[in-house]
Amino acid sequence: MGLVLMSEHELQRIEVLAQVLDGSMRPRTAANVLGLSLRQVQRLLRDIREHGAVAVRHGLRGRPSNNRISSLKRDYILSVVRESYADFGPTLAAEILAERHGIQVSSETLRQWMMAVGLWQSRAQRLRVHQPRLRREALGELVQIDGSEHRWFEDRAPACTLLVFIDDATGRLMQMRFVPSETTFGYFKALEGYLQEHGRPVAFYSDKHSVFRVNRTEARSGHGMTQFGRALNELNIEILCANSSQAKGRVERANRTLQDRLVKELRLAGISDMAVGNIFLPGFIARHNLRFSRPPARSDDLHRPLNMPASRLSEILCLRDQRQLSRQLVVHYDRKQFILEDSEHARSAIGQYVETYAFADGRFEIRWKGILLPYRAYDHHQQRVTHASITENKRLSEVLAFIQMQQDAAPPEVGPVGKQRTRYEPTSKPRRGNKGWVERRQERRAAEQAQARHAAE
Repeated sequence: MGLVLMSEHELQRIEVLAQVLDGSMRPRTAANVLGLSLRQVQRLLRDIREHGAVAVRHGLRGRPSNNRISSLKRDYILSVVRESYADFGPTLAAEILAERHGIQVSSETLRQWMMAVGLWQSRAQRLRVHQPRLRREALGELVQIDGSEHRWFEDRAPACTLLVFIDDATGRLMQMRFVPSETTFGYFKALEGYLQEHGRPVAFYSDKHSVFRVNRTEARSGHGMTQFGRALNELNIEILCANSSQAKGRVERANRTLQDRLVKELRLAGISDMAVGNIFLPGFIARHNLRFSRPPARSDDLHRPLNMPASRLSEILCLRDQRQLSRQLVVHYDRKQFILEDSEHARSAIGQYVETYAFADGRFEIRWKGILLPYRAYDHHQQRVTHASITENKRLSEVLAFIQMQQDAAPPEVGPVGKQRTRYEPTSKPRRGNKGWVERRQERRAAEQAQARHAAE
């Protein structure tokens, strides 16, 4: 007789029944231990004496279940799924089969069937394999950048974002900065610190965040660059966007390490705000690089010197745009009106596009042909976040905090209610030009009605 496969439950039964056979346990006690009736225990003892321990095994072991679905019904269900629901998941397909075809089958059974015939893949089978990419050879050739939103100060302060710049060739942390969220001004400030400390690298490697890339395919106007991309273009630095988070895995792994080590070091240092945290970061970067960075394949540094005064760098690292100047010397920007002082130079810009400069410290400048145009703001009150405005996920925390501050500062402004429609508002101005076909039709119908009334009289 060969090996006999038994479950743990069946082995426990044999152990108890063996004690009954050798006289160390009474049958009634064995029945209580096994949760069986005395008659069932006596039947098992009789079978063991006749056939041995194999008699305890379940009789259907190795045989198909009596409740299994027939192969004919299985083939029919799979044919229906293959024909109409090939791209459905097992759970949804099982629900649709029950609703539309009256076929009752569990989602897990359908999952096993679909996997067997290749209509469905498990998560492990769908997992994409990302081949590791070799490091760049020299320092400053490629710098990966990313923002990591986390509770860096734990419960001592609200969650914020850490901007991380890491060199691809060495794994060295080049620049880090705490900011409220991933914004253009936040990256401008971190970039300014990077340029002043290291110089200009060859290229940055980022994700597809709207700070780095124009994601609106319907945007037909403009130069196809974001403000950050425009600044890098003026600095002669390339920006590359990764197609997946795995492609910029060095900075992603660095974020996980920082979420463990940096959080604990901030706790030990008793730091609970971003300003003090930014002062703490340079020392942490030096200690981290001493432990985790590695030498590059080539010893040369590809960073180029900045060679630029601070005033020029400030003009690059700001929000620059163009606005058309009206006949009333008014410039509209960010839902506000700016009235220029009347001058010969301002009058020469009427109907032209003047340049606007919005700086991180709140300064706002309007220039025409490089000359500053003095202005006064028509509306000084702080603009509210508009109803149902589009907010990116990475800025949600900062926007919610700003909304809460506005709600605490002032009551909401009650505007007009009712159905939103576009309607014509008549004016007292006479119409100019030829009449349209709608007006001519209305006049013709009015003349026909008047002629009909005159004939009836």
